[in-house]
Amino acid sequence: MFASLRVRNYRLFFSGQVVSNIGTWMQRIAQDWLVFQLSGNNPIALGVAVALQFTPTVLLSLWAGVLADRVDKRKLCILVQTGIGVQALVLGLLDVSGVVLLWQVYLLCFVLGIFSALDVPARQAFVAEMVGRKQIANAVALNSSVFNLARIVGPAIAGFAITWVGTGWMFVANAVSTLAVITGLLLMNPDKLFRGPAVVRAKGQMREGLAYVRGRPDLVAVMALVFFVSTFGITFFTSLAIVAGNVFGTQADGYGLLSTLLAVGTFTGALMAARRGVKSSPRVRLLLMAALGLGAVEFVTALMPTYVTFGIALIPLGFATITFLNTANALVQTAVSPEMRGRVMGLYVLVMIGGNPVGGPMVGWMAETFGGRSPFYIGGTISAVAAVVCAVVLARRGGVATGSRLAGLRVLFSSGHATTTSRHVA
Repeated sequence: MFASLRVRNYRLFFSGQVVSNIGTWMQRIAQDWLVFQLSGNNPIALGVAVALQFTPTVLLSLWAGVLADRVDKRKLCILVQTGIGVQALVLGLLDVSGVVLLWQVYLLCFVLGIFSALDVPARQAFVAEMVGRKQIANAVALNSSVFNLARIVGPAIAGFAITWVGTGWMFVANAVSTLAVITGLLLMNPDKLFRGPAVVRAKGQMREGLAYVRGRPDLVAVMALVFFVSTFGITFFTSLAIVAGNVFGTQADGYGLLSTLLAVGTFTGALMAARRGVKSSPRVRLLLMAALGLGAVEFVTALMPTYVTFGIALIPLGFATITFLNTANALVQTAVSPEMRGRVMGLYVLVMIGGNPVGGPMVGWMAETFGGRSPFYIGGTISAVAAVVCAVVLARRGGVATGSRLAGLRVLFSSGHATTTSRHVA
């Protein structure tokens, strides 16, 4: 289960993530609650903040993927983490001093989005450089496990700490936590990295990456499913604040507890994924079942009548969510050539997060128009339908296609493995 931790460079990265991710989730809870307070518990305002934070992903992620293929990913991660720390510190100081305004939070959400758009493709592609191709699935799952362990600890700390000292100190704490990641990156041995061939700066590299994916029906199918599930189904990270405040009438501690219960499920799912990552390759069937299960459980969660039953239902929802996201990530990373990994992960991040500028305001609008539970049952329905449609398309194409491209897809779907033909695998 912990095979990737035998690699020193990855251990340093992993250790920094343990600290930094707790700070990240403390900031996420504090940011949502701060916007909610400054706007007078307005769900649309919360959606606007989410949209501003994720809009840069739409604008920059493809270019960020090209950049990740061209430059030293370790140095890029150090630069980006420094920017994230400064953003958190500025927001924290504004909040602690009592002068923070809603427009300032919006602006800093956008700034954070810029750094995040640069960070995610580089960090995702850097995982393969730290551990090598054989350990990618395990390393991705371990990253997810520590991220979701932080989602248990971070919201729990933030939910209670906000009631004692306010939201501002959560941002300051996150700024300090970024030092752990930066230190780990600085201590790495660059000579021990599994680097692919250098990609020389040239025109048309973004188009080259898009053409590569377009010529891979397996990648297109996975990314289409990720887009629909992420945009419409995985919106509860935003809508939980609405449910906690407007449906069940709780304060920040109640919101933090719901986030923690969701994280219990995602952490458990991440550990299971880490175990699978040692024993087998990621499977398409598991991806489809996780998407279908996510949709079904999300729909049922919306029907839970009390705060307690709603919170309990979040545990299996978290499990299905992280199983889906981990499997999709590992499928994409293990199926691409090293020199294309940054660009492909840039596109993957775009389809995974790029719908949030639409999804954020949409969640707020649905909650205000149809009630606070509506993002759950609407998103659950769309996710389940997307899983069924994707399964049908894959089965039909895999069953009848001829030629090298779709023949590879047929092998993919019938065997359930992420790899297709040898020319598609690094």
